[in-house]
Amino acid sequence: MCITCTDSCCNNGRLTAHRKRPTGEDLYTCRQCGKCWASQSAFYGHINMHRGKYRCTECDKCCRSRYLLAEHKRSHSGHKPFECSVCGNQFASSGNLVRHYRIHSGDKPYKCYVCEKVFSEAGHLKRHMSVHTGDKSYKCSLCDKSFGNSSNLRRHKHQVHSNSRPFSCRHCGMLFKTNTDMKWHVRIHTGDKPYSCRHCSDCFTRLEQLKTHLLKSHNEGTWLTCHICQKKFSRSGSFKQHLRRHEGVKPYVCSECPKCFCTVAELRRHVPVHSDFKQFSCGLCDKGFKFMVTAKNHFKRCSAI
Repeated sequence: MCITCTDSCCNNGRLTAHRKRPTGEDLYTCRQCGKCWASQSAFYGHINMHRGKYRCTECDKCCRSRYLLAEHKRSHSGHKPFECSVCGNQFASSGNLVRHYRIHSGDKPYKCYVCEKVFSEAGHLKRHMSVHTGDKSYKCSLCDKSFGNSSNLRRHKHQVHSNSRPFSCRHCGMLFKTNTDMKWHVRIHTGDKPYSCRHCSDCFTRLEQLKTHLLKSHNEGTWLTCHICQKKFSRSGSFKQHLRRHEGVKPYVCSECPKCFCTVAELRRHVPVHSDFKQFSCGLCDKGFKFMVTAKNHFKRCSAI
C-alpha cells in the first residue's frame, strides 16, 4: 500500500512506479528519442517500438508485429476501416476508435494521484503532471516562454511564431495552421455535430460547446468565477485570458514590432499587418484580403450587387 495516498498495488514494481508518479520522477530515459518513464515495464515496452523488426517503407518507423505495421500503414493510405457507431467518424486503428468513443461515453480512466483529476488519455495525464511538479524545462528559443512538455512547446512555436498554413479546406480553400482547426472549419460546410448531450437531443460541433451546454442547461460541471468582477466562465482558457486582462499581462509579443497581446488569437489577427499575403478571397470576384472580417464584409456587399 502507498503511504502517500493509501492506494493498493499488486506487487513491489507497480508500487515503486506508482510512488514516482506524483513527483513527476522519471528514472528511465530513451537514448533514441529522449522520452522519460517512471515505470520500467512501460520503458521497455517503448524501447521495443524502436527495436521492431517490421519497418514501414514510407517513413522508416519500426513496429513490433505485422498487425501493428499494417495498422500504421493505414495512416499513409487514408484507409479508415473502424467506424464510430454513434457519430460515424472513421479511424485507421481500433485504438484511435476506443479513445474517440470516450468522447461519447464520458469515460476518463486516467486519474491524477495528486488532485484526483481524471483524463481520457494517458498523454493528457502526463502533460497535466507538470502542473504539480512545476517543471517547465522546455523553453521557446524565440520568446523565452517555458512549457512543461515538448508537445506544448511545438504547438506554441507553430501557432505563435510560424506563418505556415499547410492545411486547406476542400470546400472553400481556406488555409489553417493545424489539422484540428481545419477539421473544425469543415464541419461548417458538412453540418457534422459529433458531440451529443447525454441528457437531451442537442448536438455540437466542438467538445467545448458541449461542456458549456452541460453547465448552462444541466448544471453539470464547475463554473470558474473571477475573484475580481465575479464573472463566470465555463472554459479554463477563457477564464485565464480574462484574468490576464485584469492583471495587464500580455505574454504574446509580435516578432515584427513591439506590440503585445493577451491571447494567441489576438496575435494571429495582428500578424498579417506585416505581410502581403492575402489568405482570404471572395468566392464571387476572387479579390483577396488579409483579414477574415474584411473578406466577410466585402462578400456581403458583393453578393448584394
